[in-house]
Amino acid sequence: MQLMDIDKTTYRKNTNKVIMSFVASLAILALVFGAILIHFFGAPAAVSGESTGNFHLNVIGVVLALAVCSAVLNSQKQKPFFQEVYYVWRLKQLHNQIYRKLAKIKQAAENNEPNAFIILSFYFVSLKQVYTLDDNTLTLATVEQDLNQLNDKIASLGLSISAEQFEPTMLEQI
Repeated sequence: MQLMDIDKTTYRKNTNKVIMSFVASLAILALVFGAILIHFFGAPAAVSGESTGNFHLNVIGVVLALAVCSAVLNSQKQKPFFQEVYYVWRLKQLHNQIYRKLAKIKQAAENNEPNAFIILSFYFVSLKQVYTLDDNTLTLATVEQDLNQLNDKIASLGLSISAEQFEPTMLEQI
């Protein structure tokens, strides 16, 4: 995956719109689906104020709403409006995959394996980008320090390593 330059303002604006739309749609659709399911399949209330036993229908309504909202998001992910949002979402998925293998990757870097350096370089550069976009200033200094230490080690070994060399298939080799 190649790193892209992202306009922070556009990213934040579009991300906020997507989140607000998703939450609003999920809430409205869950209520609508729940009401429709209760109307057709629900048990009538025997006594006012008592439970009708329709909880399972409401849960099904929430699941249906989640499925519809997810399908709509999935169908829109290639649209220009979603470009930045989808890119950062994919980066965060890669971060999770790398983080799960981070101990092995760091051990491979201690053994001076070039692929480990490439993965770590991509990881730290992309983490820095995501933290900057998300205004996560608390851990940004730590990431910059880790990136500088990595770059110093790469330079001391005389290697030519960059984040652009990263391929997700490298994770399978570690």
